Amino acid sequence: MTDLPLLPSAPSPVVFAGAGPGAAEHLTLGVLRALEAAEVVIHDRLVGAEVLALIPAHAERVDVGKEGFGPSTAQATINAVLVAKALTGRRVVRLKGGDPGIFGRLDEEIAALEAAGLAFRILPGLTSASVAAAAIGQSLTKRGRNASLRIVTGHDMEGFAEQDWRGLARAGEVAAIYMGKKSARFIQGRLMMHGAGGETPVTVVENVSRPDQRIHTACLATLPAAVAAATGPAILLYGLAPREAAASLPLLHEAAQ
Repeated sequence: MTDLPLLPSAPSPVVFAGAGPGAAEHLTLGVLRALEAAEVVIHDRLVGAEVLALIPAHAERVDVGKEGFGPSTAQATINAVLVAKALTGRRVVRLKGGDPGIFGRLDEEIAALEAAGLAFRILPGLTSASVAAAAIGQSLTKRGRNASLRIVTGHDMEGFAEQDWRGLARAGEVAAIYMGKKSARFIQGRLMMHGAGGETPVTVVENVSRPDQRIHTACLATLPAAVAAATGPAILLYGLAPREAAASLPLLHEAAQ
């Protein structure tokens, strides 16, 4: 009987995994198991140190971090690295901060894999908005206050991002604004131009869930100053104040102005 040659097996699906905003306690079991089995981990700059520490010592690490308005790995380079590593047949985890499907350029990387005939699966992660709201003791939605939640970005490929400012300016609206530090004054101006009051609460949560997390309580009138005080990555929770501060919001806002 003639031995038949072994055919090469198909590469394992690339796993897109959400690392959450920083702390390892926010990982899902699925993401943890994917990391434990990984042979290559391609990760972003915003993946927390606690999560990076869970990567097996034998796994190859590839840092493809991006920094808003700073040094960044080009998306085309990330796509090429992702495809090249997947074609080696090793188990590849593409580890993204937060949830890969929220402002994570997931579709662009999926398209690169599909063009190369490579399979993938997605393991969602906790997004910064959910963890930041929990940190200030608030719910992102509340009966009688807001029947919707907006997740928006402060800037896009064209510069500062335009939004439905009139809708956002209505009383009771809540929005999680990602990548909004550089555009804080622009956001403030647009919202107030469309009728939002300067006393509208805005909480800036810096370094969400990390040991150096800081919570900056502000209102729309004082938003630029609050953002200026945040030196790390931050999310803006428009329409929400920390629970312990909510009862004294009018006094806080008068003092801030």
